[in-house]
Amino acid sequence: MAVSKIYASDKRANTQIEKLLLAEGIRRDKNLDYTCAIYDDDYNVIATGSCFGNTLRCMAVSHEHQGEGLMNEIVTHLVQHEYDRGINNLFLYTKCNSAKFFGDLGFYEIVRIENQIVFMENRRNGFTNYLNFLAKTKRDGEKIAALVLNANPFTLGHLYLVEKASRENDVLHIFIVSEDASLVPFEIRKRLIIEGTAHLHNLVYHDSGPYIISNATFPSYFQKDDTAVIESHANLDLSIFVRIAETLGINSRYVGEEPNSLVTGIYNRIMSEKLPEHGIKCVIVPRKQEAGEIISASNVRNFIKNGEIEKIKPLVPETTYQFFTSSEAESIIKKIQGTANVIHY
Repeated sequence: MAVSKIYASDKRANTQIEKLLLAEGIRRDKNLDYTCAIYDDDYNVIATGSCFGNTLRCMAVSHEHQGEGLMNEIVTHLVQHEYDRGINNLFLYTKCNSAKFFGDLGFYEIVRIENQIVFMENRRNGFTNYLNFLAKTKRDGEKIAALVLNANPFTLGHLYLVEKASRENDVLHIFIVSEDASLVPFEIRKRLIIEGTAHLHNLVYHDSGPYIISNATFPSYFQKDDTAVIESHANLDLSIFVRIAETLGINSRYVGEEPNSLVTGIYNRIMSEKLPEHGIKCVIVPRKQEAGEIISASNVRNFIKNGEIEKIKPLVPETTYQFFTSSEAESIIKKIQGTANVIHY
């Protein structure tokens, strides 16, 4: 059967896809950049699948047509679509009982969270090669810590966290989330982090790569509710992080407290429970404040959105402020100002 591209303007097809996904226990993910489908003779959608960046997601076949090889057709089409746009290293998330099926289609398990989710990729040694690459950056020390930063953008709150972790450890590995799902592009976020921490000399910087997944792009489509999504993401992330920690000799992970964030609250709780089981200390650091208010990247973005650039000065390092008052930042400022909601929960 032919596989057809589905356009956002095709309301009939998209309505049918929504119904098909729901019938198969899947909520349509908000992060999709390509969708396809297979129709029956009456032009009803009987199979579908989508992509977002380098991930395949929201794949389902009507229960009336399972066993007809339609999922093979969908996956083959999506893989070819990704190859055609130059993306060769592909990932997918699936239910545990579907992992064997995707294994037969050339995907390999990276990590499994029992009764929740399996994270897979189309390269047999992809994650092993990533760990081997990280191993080349290993440094000696008794106290070796890690931080994962998105820094959208880099604030004095982030700097406070980095300085504390740097001061309390011999080596600090900083993983910068490299997915471009933020208003400030990765290359700028990375640059501002490196410039803002240039006075510290025990740091090792890493691009997070595809194995440390951001909240923005973690799939929610087969989780029952938002709390289940966060818990699955945290457990998957921690399983991957433990492997990274073993490779680099990391024995503590620092995270910022964020009392107003549902996501961070659940995430930090799971981290503080799970990491010690693997000999890794979880250090939750209270957020730095300015004039009685927590310093937040969301507040910085909000000031930028409202054209109040001068108000970010007491909230960010000088290097960040210099960037946002330069002509180089104009396109990013326009993007922030054109975004309806810049405050993330």
